[in-house]
Amino acid sequence: MGEPSLSSLLPVEAIVTGIHVSDWRAAIRAAGELLVATGVGTQDYVRQMQEAVDEYGPYIVIAPGLALAHARPSDAVLRTGLSWAGLATPVEFGHPHNDPVYLVIGLAAVDHDGHSAALSRLARMLADTDRLASLKDAPSAARIHAIITEYETSGPE
Repeated sequence: MGEPSLSSLLPVEAIVTGIHVSDWRAAIRAAGELLVATGVGTQDYVRQMQEAVDEYGPYIVIAPGLALAHARPSDAVLRTGLSWAGLATPVEFGHPHNDPVYLVIGLAAVDHDGHSAALSRLARMLADTDRLASLKDAPSAARIHAIITEYETSGPE
């Protein structure tokens, strides 16, 4: 059986743009609430994502302006999935090089394998600077989802 596509792991309902948050905790909460709303995780998982940053620091800020909010696979994860919280105003996470963050992608995985495969596909897509710029500038959840779907159906570059 094939791996789920990014567009199925990240449904339109899990994408929000222009969200207003006050700090990194609220930014993670916004991404986490989308995971909860789409049946991917529970409120416990949202808390676990915040606690991971409390414990390990802003390691989730993986590129300039981009945070990948996640925690270890746990019972709080109902199924593997993603969320997309585009921030109206960037916030500081405390990362020495990649702050401020304007996009928080939430990741919940039922196991480490699902986590790795989803991360790998996501990283390949976001490594394309033109595509990342298009995603950042997309005016709506539907357009972000369409760009991701176009990426997946275009085949290898």
